[in-house]
Amino acid sequence: MKPRVTTLGSFMMDLVAYTPRRPKSGETLRGDSFAIALGGKGFNQAISAGRAGAQSAMLGNLGTDGFGDDFMKAFVAEGVQATDIERSADLGTGVGHISVQTSDGDNSIIIIPQANDLGDSNYISRHAKTIIESDVLLLQLELPIDGNLAAAKLAKDNNVTVVLTPAPVAPLTGWQGLVDVVVPNEGEAAELTGIEGDVAKQADALSKQLGCERIVITLGPKGAYVRDGNRSETISAPKVTAIDTIGAGDTMCANLATRLAAGDDIFTATRFGVYAATLKVTRRGAAMASPTPEEVAKFIAENN
Repeated sequence: MKPRVTTLGSFMMDLVAYTPRRPKSGETLRGDSFAIALGGKGFNQAISAGRAGAQSAMLGNLGTDGFGDDFMKAFVAEGVQATDIERSADLGTGVGHISVQTSDGDNSIIIIPQANDLGDSNYISRHAKTIIESDVLLLQLELPIDGNLAAAKLAKDNNVTVVLTPAPVAPLTGWQGLVDVVVPNEGEAAELTGIEGDVAKQADALSKQLGCERIVITLGPKGAYVRDGNRSETISAPKVTAIDTIGAGDTMCANLATRLAAGDDIFTATRFGVYAATLKVTRRGAAMASPTPEEVAKFIAENN
C-alpha cells in the first residue's frame, strides 16, 4: 500500500517572467521569456508527493474561474485526490507573480491569495476524515492560521505526522507541540530565530519554540542540515547547473514527507529529498518538474 500524504495548502497560478536581473525601482526592464504555470506551495507539494510515490491528497480552495479548472485538470492527470477541494464563485483562484533571474535561477515572488483565504477551521472540520486517514500531513503558512492549527491539532490527536514548511515566514505562536518535523530554509530559520549563520543554534532555537526534535534546515545548493534530538548531520547536495529554483523547497518537503510515511528515518528521508530537489532545479518549472523515485534513485547512483 502506498504511503498516504495529505497536503493542506495554497493554489497560485504562477505568472513567471524570466529576466537577466531584477528591475530597479521605477525601471522598465526587458525580459527574456514568460510562462504561466500551476503553483502555490500546497499544490507543488501535493503534486510532488504524488510523483514521489505517495497516495497524495490535496485540501484547499479554488475559484470557479478558468485557473481553478486548470488545477483540477492537473490533479486528474497526476492522480492526486482532489475531492475535498472547495470552489468559490465569489473569490478567484490565487495568483503568484514571479521574477526569475536567467543567470542563476534565483527568484522573487508576490502572492495574491484570493480563495486560499477560505481555508479556515470550518473548512477543516468539513474535511477531517482525509486528514485522519493520512500517514503524514504537509502544512505551510500561506493559508489562514486558524485552519492550519486546526489541521495540525486534528493530525496530532490521530497520530498523523505533521511536517511544517514555515513559509512565508510568520510568528510560530500557537504551534508548540503540534509539529513533528519543521523544514525552513536558511533565511526563514534566521528570521524565525533571530540567529544568523549558525544552523546548529537555529535548530536548537526552533526545537525549543516548537517542542519539536526533528529539524531540517535546507541550505540551497549546499544541501540540508538535519537533527533529530540525538545527533545532527549536514547532507550535501551534488553540484549541478541550476535552471529554475521555483518549487525546489516544495519538492524537497514532499519527497521527505513521502519517505517518512514509507518508514524512513529523518536522515534517510532528507537525503532523498535533497537529491530530488537538486534534480528538480535542473529543469524549468515547479511542481510539474518534480522527479519520480526512479529518477531520483538513478540521480543518487550517478552522483555517489
